Amino acid sequence: MPSDWSQASVWLPLFFLGAMGFAMLSYVVLDGYDLGVGILLNRASDSDKDVMISSIGPFWDANETWLVLGVGILLVAFPFAHGIILTELYLPVAVMLAGL
Repeated sequence: MPSDWSQASVWLPLFFLGAMGFAMLSYVVLDGYDLGVGILLNRASDSDKDVMISSIGPFWDANETWLVLGVGILLVAFPFAHGIILTELYLPVAVMLAGL
């Protein structure tokens, strides 16, 4: 039986799932720049380290915003799933937040 796409209960979860996926994908893709600079810091000279750190400054918090947006969409659109996921993954999420 085909779904009635005029009903918000049919398309709204798909919309929020797509928005959450876009936010997480954006975080993963854009955070590669920060992680790459962090990996390269081990072999850089002191003057190069200062330049490298200052080059990621404007992008550092902006990349984390995508992660916050994805978790916020999970909370707003799928509160039951949010409760289960963050309850089961409390320790890894706490370690990740401490690392940010």
